[in-house]
Parts: sequence; C-alpha cells; structure tokens
Amino acid sequence: MASMAIILNLETATTNCSVSISKDDEVVVLKENNAANYSHSEQLHVFIKEALKEASLSFSDLDAVAISKGPGSYTGLRIGVSAAKGLCFSLDLPLISIPTLQSMAHQVDLKPDELVIPVLDARRMEVYSCVYDATYNEVRETRAEVIDEASFVDYVSNNKVYLLGSGAEKCRGVLQHPNFIFEGSVFPSAKQMASIAFKKFKANQFEDVAYFEPYYLKDFVLQQKKKKN
Repeated sequence: MASMAIILNLETATTNCSVSISKDDEVVVLKENNAANYSHSEQLHVFIKEALKEASLSFSDLDAVAISKGPGSYTGLRIGVSAAKGLCFSLDLPLISIPTLQSMAHQVDLKPDELVIPVLDARRMEVYSCVYDATYNEVRETRAEVIDEASFVDYVSNNKVYLLGSGAEKCRGVLQHPNFIFEGSVFPSAKQMASIAFKKFKANQFEDVAYFEPYYLKDFVLQQKKKKN
C-alpha cells in the first residue's frame, strides 16, 4: 500500500490565521486564531511548528504544502503565499493552491437542491463571491460585486441558498428572499482545505513555485488609516 500523503495547509486570506496538517484527506492537527487585527506575520510560523510537533512530524515528513490562494486580504495572502513558497523551495516540495471561497463552501452540508455562496467582505457594499452547487462544483465564477436587491436572484427562486462568511451581514440588510440563509460567523479555515488538497495531490495539480501569485481579484489599493482625534 502506498504511504500516506502528509500535507501542510495554510489559510491566511482573512483575519483567521489557520494551519492544518492532513494525512491524505483527514485533518490530524488544526491550529487557528481568528483575531480582529491581522497577526499572521507573528503567528503563522509558530502555528506551523506547533502543528508539526503535535502531529509528531518534522518538516522532512511533509509531501506538499497547500495554500489558500484568495481572494481575500492583500496582506494576509502575501504572508501565506510567501511562507508556502519558502517552505516549498527549501524542502523541495510541490505547491498546491486552493481557491479560498471553494474551501469555505465545504463548511455547510447541502441537500441536492441547495446552493452555497461564500461571500467575503470587500470595501463598502462590495463582496467577493462564488456560487457552488450541492456537490461543491462551481456554477458561477468568482467575482467582486456590489450587493443590491437583485444580487443572486437567479439562484434563489427555486433553491435554498446559503450565504457564508464575513459579507453575509452586508447581504442580510439588502436581500429579502426567504430562501436565503445567512451564516455570518463562517470564516475560511485550513480544516476544509484537506480534502481538496488531497484530490489535487493525487492528480498532480501543482503550481509553479517560482511564478505562483495569490489571486487578489482586484488591484491592491492602499487605504490610508484615519487618524484618531
């Protein structure tokens, strides 16, 4: 029997700094902290070391590194991707990328006629969103879109639609259809990356470590912090 694939999964696309280690598609260790202020630069490498220690593994035991590729926070994505690429370079490991919204979609169990739309808060009334069916296949591509009364109207007339993530409360204020179910407390986690990462590992779906970039979806705009009075 072939040996197990040991994969390190890193999720830094939002405020949740999340690290898991999976054996095939099973998570064996999960370390995460969802703090309001981004603490990824301090926490990520600590979590990686702690997770390996808890799993009684060393860096040399890893078979691949999986990274949540976005969309999400520019700073969070950069920190995660640079850590993943550094590990892949130094350990000569393959890099797997997972769309952030795809792994989020796996946080809800769907009945056959239900849909899930992960929504990450962007600026003002905008969200990053993608539409998935009950088997987590993408039925509409990832977009940055401004939420209004007509948003997702094509999907909600005949189906229950779960809106998951930090953009859900923004949607709740605008979308009135009774088939919408809002789950604002869901955030991307390395826990749901494991099954997707293992599928990609088996299929040899790897990124070019040298050229891989996060999926920002939009050009980065540096926002000036307001001065406190």
